[in-house]
Amino acid sequence: MDTLTATATQWVIDSHHSEISFKAKHLVITTVTGKFKNFSGTVETDSPDFADARISFSAEIASIDTGSEQRDGHLTSPDFFDAANYPKLSFVSTKLVKESGDHYKLHGNLTIKDITQPVVLDVEYAGIHKDPFYGKTKAGFEVNGKILRKDFNLTWDVLTEAGGAVVSNEIKLHCNIQLDRVDA
Repeated sequence: MDTLTATATQWVIDSHHSEISFKAKHLVITTVTGKFKNFSGTVETDSPDFADARISFSAEIASIDTGSEQRDGHLTSPDFFDAANYPKLSFVSTKLVKESGDHYKLHGNLTIKDITQPVVLDVEYAGIHKDPFYGKTKAGFEVNGKILRKDFNLTWDVLTEAGGAVVSNEIKLHCNIQLDRVDA
């Protein structure tokens, strides 16, 4: 085991205090918000400010929730995510770059279906606190970004009479992440 691995601090996503959501334009005039209810992730870092963090994350496609069972069924069908053949999406970081203060750029590879694409996400680090009830050390982050769904072979498309897309190609990502430090 090398020194880097031996001294690294391990963290896991607290899924009860985190949210992974996305937004897509519908009929060009409104925005529909969805989230993944089942997800997990780990972070490994050697620095107290997470500047060298190594991150991996996955979400279960079947756990998608947009507030409409019919829409959720369509999203998990072969028209979109094809949950039967591709049950999870995943993200693995390649680097985290400190921009200024508590703001970072998170670079990594996002895999949806059988397509992996590089993405860059904006991260704001909110700090570390000890949970007064359970004594766990927690860290918080807000993550934002955009992807183009068609880059991931999510190509279902229908146009309105006016020529606009029923579902936008651009998808906005928003995540509030709370991590629990894994104590030895």
